[in-house]
Amino acid sequence: MPSAGFAPRRVVQLTALLAMVVFFTTQLVGAVLPNVPLLIVSSACGLALDLFLQHKQPGLLSLLGKVRFDVTVRQLFRDMLIMVGLLRIEGINPLHEQAPLTVALLAFYVLHFACQAVAILVRRSRQLPFVTRNIDASALRLSEAPPRLFSRQHGRRLLRLAVPVTAGLLVTAATKNGWWGGAGLAVALLIALAGTVHLGTWLLPRKRVAGEAKALEWLDNWLAEYQPTVGMYFSGGNSSAYQANMWLSTLAALDGNPIIVLRERFMVQKIDATDVPIVCLPKVAHLMRLEHSTLKVLLHPANSGKTSQVLRIPSIKHAFTNHGESDKLSSCNPYAKAYDEVWVAGPAARERYQLADIGVEDKDVVEVGRPQLAPIRPHAGVPTGEFTTVLYAPTWEGWDGNPGNTSVVLAGENIVRALLADPKVRLLYKPHPMTGSVDPRAGSANERIKAMIAEANTRRGGDRPGAEAAAELARRADELNRLTSTAFRPSADEIERMKIQGAPEDNRAAGVAAATAAWESAYWASLPDWEHQIVTGPRPAIFTCFNQADVLISDVSSVVSDYLTSEKPYAVANTSGMPEEEFRAGFPTVRAAAILTPDGSGVAELLAAVRNPEQDTLAAARAELKVHLLGPSDPPSLVRFNQASLDLCAEADRRRARMATRLADEIPSQREARDAAEEMELEPGSPEPEETATV
Repeated sequence: MPSAGFAPRRVVQLTALLAMVVFFTTQLVGAVLPNVPLLIVSSACGLALDLFLQHKQPGLLSLLGKVRFDVTVRQLFRDMLIMVGLLRIEGINPLHEQAPLTVALLAFYVLHFACQAVAILVRRSRQLPFVTRNIDASALRLSEAPPRLFSRQHGRRLLRLAVPVTAGLLVTAATKNGWWGGAGLAVALLIALAGTVHLGTWLLPRKRVAGEAKALEWLDNWLAEYQPTVGMYFSGGNSSAYQANMWLSTLAALDGNPIIVLRERFMVQKIDATDVPIVCLPKVAHLMRLEHSTLKVLLHPANSGKTSQVLRIPSIKHAFTNHGESDKLSSCNPYAKAYDEVWVAGPAARERYQLADIGVEDKDVVEVGRPQLAPIRPHAGVPTGEFTTVLYAPTWEGWDGNPGNTSVVLAGENIVRALLADPKVRLLYKPHPMTGSVDPRAGSANERIKAMIAEANTRRGGDRPGAEAAAELARRADELNRLTSTAFRPSADEIERMKIQGAPEDNRAAGVAAATAAWESAYWASLPDWEHQIVTGPRPAIFTCFNQADVLISDVSSVVSDYLTSEKPYAVANTSGMPEEEFRAGFPTVRAAAILTPDGSGVAELLAAVRNPEQDTLAAARAELKVHLLGPSDPPSLVRFNQASLDLCAEADRRRARMATRLADEIPSQREARDAAEEMELEPGSPEPEETATV
C-alpha cells in the first residue's frame, strides 16, 4: 500500500517534467520561426524551472542525469536554441554581433569545465583515508572548506551563472543590440574566473591537507600515543546509529583508554555526544592497521557485513554485546559464534543461545547485565496522581515479515482506542524509529494512531503549565544543544568538521549528563498531566519514558527486558497467532506480563491491576523474571561489564605473549637450519642445493 503522500508527490514530479518538455519544445519553435516573445518566455521559464528543481527536487533531476540529460546538457541545449533564434532574427548581424557572443559563450563553458576540474582536484585533496572526532588532528593541516557553490554544486553553479548569460542574450533578442548579451556573458565570465581562481588556492601548500601517506603515519603515531585498550566497532545504515549510541556511556566508564571504530563516513556525525575518541576507517587496508596498535578488545553492538573484516585481526578479542535482548530469533543470530565471547544480560539469554543450537558454546557466553539501565527508577507503588500513565512502545516490523514482530499493524489501533476510551489514562506513544521502513502497512497504521491521539487531545482540557515552564524548557534545550551538537557552516565539509570537532573540553561528558537530566525534568514539567503525548526522535529517551509510566505495553522486544528492571506492571501484545499458553512458553520475557489480544482485549483488566495492588498477581513473577533476564543486582552491572572487559583484555595479552614466545623460539631454529645447510654445502661430496631442498 503506498503511503499517503506518495501519489501527490509523484503527480507534482510528473507535472514538472512535462513542463520542462513543454518549455524546451516552445523554445525550439520560438527559435526556428522565429517568434521573439515565445523564445524569451520559454527560455526564461525553462531556466527558472531548472533552478527551482535544483533546490526543491534534486532527486528528480538525478533521474534525468541517468538518461544523459543532466544539467549541463539541458543548459547547453537551452543556450544553443537561443543562439539559433539570434541567428534567425532579422536585424542582428551574424558577423559583428553574434560571432563574438558565440565565442564568449564557448569560453563560458570552457571555464565551467575548468572550474569543475579544479573542484574535483580540491575534493580529492580534502578526503583523508579516515575521519576523526574528539581528536586533535591539527597536525594534518586541517582548513576550512572552500565555497560550496564552486566546489560541490556544479549544477547550481552553472544555472546561477547562466542567469546573467540568458538574461543578456534574451535582451539582445528583444532589442537586437548585441551589447546586452556581451554584458551578461562578461558578468558570468568574471564571476566564474574569480571563483575558479579562488577555489584553486585550496591546492596551494598553505591550504592543502596532508596526503594519504602522511595522514596514515599521523594515525599510527596517535594510536601509539593514546594506546587504546578497549573499543566499540560499529557499521550500519542511517537509522541504525541508536544501536551504538546506547553503549556510549558504558564504554566511557570502562577502565583503560576507550575508542570508537566506525566504517561509514556519515556515521561520524550520527554518534551522540561523547568524549570517547572516534576513528572512522572506511577501507579494509587501513582498518588492518589496528593490528599493530595496543587495542585489545572490540565490542560489537550489532552485526553487519563489514564485521567480518575486523574479525580478521587476530591480536584483538571480540565480544558481541548486541543492542538489546529479546526472545526474537534476531537475538540468537548464528553470526554470534564468530566472536570470541557473547556478552548477555542474564541467565535467560544464556539459555536462549543453548536452545537455539547455533554453535555458540556456553563457555563463551558471559553474563554482564545491562549497565545502561541504571537511570531507570524502581516501582514506587500504585499511581498517586489523577491519571494512570501508560507507555505504548511497540517495536518495528523486522526483516522477516513475521506478523508477531510488531503489534502496530494488527493490534495497535485497537489497543490505543481502548486506552483513549478510559478518561483516567494518559497515553505516551513512542513507536520504534524504524516503524514502516520495511512494511508500508506499519507506517500507515503508525500515522493513524498518531491521528487518533491528536484527535483525542481535542476532546480533553485542563490547566497548562505557565509560560515560565516553556521558557525553562527552551533554556535547558539551548544549553543541552550547545553541549551535544556542533554548528557547522552550510559549506563545511568533512575536513572542516574534523577541525571543529577536535579534542573535547575537560569534563564535557559530566556536563552533558547534567544538562540532559535538567532538560528531561523541564520537558515533562512543561506538559500538562492530562494530555496524551506522541514521543518521537532521540529525546526524550525511552528510559525517561519508563520513569514517567505506570505501566508499559509493548511487543516481544528488548524494551520489555529493559523495563523489567523497574518491576512495574507491563503487558505484551500477542499478534503471533499462538494460543496464550504457547506464547508464554515460547517467549520467556512475557511470563510475568499481561497478554493483550489483537482486538485490544485485556486493556481494562491491565489498568485495574495497575490501580489496585490486590489485583496485581504478577508482582512476584516480575521480580523473579527480572533476575532471570538481567542477572543479579549485586555486584552492579557496570562492575560486571568492566570486569568482563578486563578479563578479555587479559586474554588478548596472553595471546600476544604466546605469539611473541613462539616467534622467539622459531627464529633460532631457523638460524640453526640455515647454518647447517651452509655447512653441508661446504663438505666434500655434499649434495647440490636442489637435492638438499628435496630431502
